[in-house]
Amino acid sequence: MNTGRTAAPGLSFFAEVAVDVGMPVDVGTTPEGHRRIVPIIGGTFDGPHVTGKVLPGGADYQILRSRELTELDARYALETDAGQRIYVHNTALRHGTAEDIERLNRGEDVAADRIYFRCWPRLTSSAPGLAYLNNRLAVGTGERHPDQVVVRIFLID
Repeated sequence: MNTGRTAAPGLSFFAEVAVDVGMPVDVGTTPEGHRRIVPIIGGTFDGPHVTGKVLPGGADYQILRSRELTELDARYALETDAGQRIYVHNTALRHGTAEDIERLNRGEDVAADRIYFRCWPRLTSSAPGLAYLNNRLAVGTGERHPDQVVVRIFLID
């Protein structure tokens, strides 16, 4: 029996993803909460070992749980400069004061340090050079801007 303590895992920077977003589709209040769908229309990503673009066609499916808390469920694809593709399923929490969240939802800029925006992206790929992503977990931070979401992704060692 191992009585030693396991060390906390480390983090390795994977990439910064700048996701361009379109106008939200407001679905309204459902039994789960107020739903919005935010189209993903493009963008870019850059990291120490990968660079490329965000492919259009994805979306962020949001539930506004309260005036202060939004659950995010984004699904989209990245394409490296070498043509390799990465599927991204990013689940996140965004929390702030009711006033700041209302400003974000109206498309206004709010300083990143006023919003708690953390995520756990799942990255998968069929590309042999990126197959290691299929066996790793990741976490990240996010910033919402009027026409863009910036996510910094870190792989958990």
